[in-house]
Amino acid sequence: MQVSRFVSFRNLAFGGTVAFAALILPFQPHSVAEPPMSPSPTKGNDEFGEIVKPLLTQFCSTCHNDKKRSAGLSFESYKDLATALKNPDVWELVREQLETKQMPPKGKPQPSDAQRKSIVSWCSSAAVRQDCGAARDPGRPTVRRLNRVEYNNTIRDLVGVDFKPADDFPSDDVGYGFDNIGDVLSMPPILLEKYLSAADAVLDAALSPAKPPVVSKEKFGPQNVLLRSTLGPLAKKDGRIELTSNGAAYIEFDFLHAGEYVLRAKAYGERAGDELPKLSIDLDRKPIKVHDVDAVPKKSKFYEARVTVTPGRHDVAFAFTNDFVDKEKKLDRNLYIDEVQIEGPFNPPPKGLPDSYKRILFAAPTGQDDAAATAQKILAQFATRGYRRPVTPEEIARLMKVFHFAEGQKESFEKAVALALKAVLVSPHFLFRIERDAEPNNPAAVHEVGDYELATRLSYFLWSSMPDNELFGLASRGELRKPAIIEAQVRRMLGDPKANALVENFAGQWLMLRSVATALPDRGTYPSFKSELRTAMVRETELFFDHVMRDNRSVLEFLDSDYTFLNDRLAKHYGIAGVSGPEFRKVTLTDKNRGGIITHASVLTVTSNPTRTSPVKRGKWILENILGTPPPPPPPEVPELPADAKAALTGSLRERMEQHRANPSCATCHAKMDPLGFGLENFDGVGAFRTFDGNFKIDPRGELPDGAKFSGPADLRKVLLAKADLFRRNLAEKMLTYAIGRGMEHYDKCAVADIVAALKKGDDRFAALIVGVVQSDPFLKRRGGLGTKP
Repeated sequence: MQVSRFVSFRNLAFGGTVAFAALILPFQPHSVAEPPMSPSPTKGNDEFGEIVKPLLTQFCSTCHNDKKRSAGLSFESYKDLATALKNPDVWELVREQLETKQMPPKGKPQPSDAQRKSIVSWCSSAAVRQDCGAARDPGRPTVRRLNRVEYNNTIRDLVGVDFKPADDFPSDDVGYGFDNIGDVLSMPPILLEKYLSAADAVLDAALSPAKPPVVSKEKFGPQNVLLRSTLGPLAKKDGRIELTSNGAAYIEFDFLHAGEYVLRAKAYGERAGDELPKLSIDLDRKPIKVHDVDAVPKKSKFYEARVTVTPGRHDVAFAFTNDFVDKEKKLDRNLYIDEVQIEGPFNPPPKGLPDSYKRILFAAPTGQDDAAATAQKILAQFATRGYRRPVTPEEIARLMKVFHFAEGQKESFEKAVALALKAVLVSPHFLFRIERDAEPNNPAAVHEVGDYELATRLSYFLWSSMPDNELFGLASRGELRKPAIIEAQVRRMLGDPKANALVENFAGQWLMLRSVATALPDRGTYPSFKSELRTAMVRETELFFDHVMRDNRSVLEFLDSDYTFLNDRLAKHYGIAGVSGPEFRKVTLTDKNRGGIITHASVLTVTSNPTRTSPVKRGKWILENILGTPPPPPPPEVPELPADAKAALTGSLRERMEQHRANPSCATCHAKMDPLGFGLENFDGVGAFRTFDGNFKIDPRGELPDGAKFSGPADLRKVLLAKADLFRRNLAEKMLTYAIGRGMEHYDKCAVADIVAALKKGDDRFAALIVGVVQSDPFLKRRGGLGTKP
């Protein structure tokens, strides 16, 4: 049987965190408390000893003993009810395995229905279940530093510069599937150096006059997808853009800076009649300059126009305006363009101090007498926002010591303040999310997190960034935790552009979208797999998640839907007609084989091998990421399935896998994984639909251990919808894990059950899921620890 999903990492990085904190500014973190004691046995209840243990010995202990420990599980240590109740998670898994008849494996002695029912009944009894009464354990997240994404976003919202210094930081470790887990966010020594240099770079960018933009030249050839034609599909001749009638090649270009730009085309013409071909260079459909194109074939020339442009997106067009055909002489006037260029900006308008300067240094001293008072105002506001709570007088006093030290070195007011601001940016109160305990020495003391701590939890959950002014205001008035107000804030925040962080960071990790960038499908096997397709795969799934989130749609649409988001490149890959252009748009699906995230090319690609599909990886992905019932790791002695059909195992992929799992050590887990994977076998290793794999016709049939049967992806999605409760629970667990930054423990089951209930009551709408998470005990509360009182 499978080991519990609720496994707890301990505080791997805590020692490094404390050491670093002591280097900069004083603060007192709290250690992680041990989990509370398991529930005590119910008095007079010996059902375990009289019924359950003998049945486990008879039907399960052959494999699940101290010697074999199949799936890492042994029943020998559970000698009585008291020892059994120390691991309640085990009995939830036993119940699940027996109830769905996944255990004992086929071919092994089976309990009767009455015996099976008696074990399941005990596993579901009040003696075993977590008490979901009023006294609940909300857990205790480890103090955690900002990960790279959170650091970049916080700098953006605090300082006002869209500049990503954390991209140069060491990568963040991952725990429980996410990179915002406090237990694994270690503190390598090099990171301290990175924080110091990043603080300098951030403040330099925020407080220095903007540097003039660098002149650059962008080139666009006929193969560039951004270059289009008003005549329809971009016509090409000998690698050149072909304009054989009046029309234009154009591009929608984002000009980042104001200034003068040169719009240029390398072109030649074919002559007919009394005029040369005319090339009109247009900006926003207005001609800037018209050229007579005197260049002839094989001797193209550059033709250009100079124009002043404001920042933003503008249409740049290169138009052929005087088409002519001399029927008598059989001559046709045409225009051909090798490439177009946009170069600039030249002579940009001078820029003053950036907005970030005014945001931070919002006041200036009138003389030496009020310099300290002005600095104190600036530092108090900056530190309050940076620490995500009101700053204390003692903290302001320490920052002012830094200011006075710089003053003593004859630094200017701005530089003296900047040095104190740097102290804020390298303070543990900025770099770590610190939560105080009312009774830090009492692990049984449960208390609500502070108002500012709640605002911080909410903002980093949905935005991966610091709270905005509205959240700060609600926290200051003590109103944020009111159910109606926190629900209204959830809906407001999900509609904000910053909620894209939930798409990139939660969905990107839950659905393994980040792995698409490193997927390596074999180019010989899949010649159509190129960078544009790779990018489009990820974008489809991101837009799908974003649509469910922002339109507050049912989360069950992740399992099955009649729509997706496509551009022309991905539509062609899917064999869907009627989609043109690089822009993504919502497309209604008529092919029943497509629908839901399991049929997205992103998912199908990361669950494949380089040269073939992998029913095992796809089935395992569904078990882990959709149903929340991951299989145990394979036994170490079992060999990999050969990659190629000419290897020792022969036949179709399905036949080879059946030979592979003839090994009794493999059969049990593969009986869960393989059918799910074979249900997706109509999709090749990069997600394109097929009916044959080489010379073998695809057989997409499957039967699960619980008897559910299907044939192909459409039927498989129906099976998954029938298991919607498993999906709801799994999604609730993953969302809560991401929200609070720690793994799930057995005492979190009540909170997960409440979130699932709220989700179902809310018609499975996305907002109902998020509201359920933020109104749960683990999100609103924490318990004490065993640290020293500050």
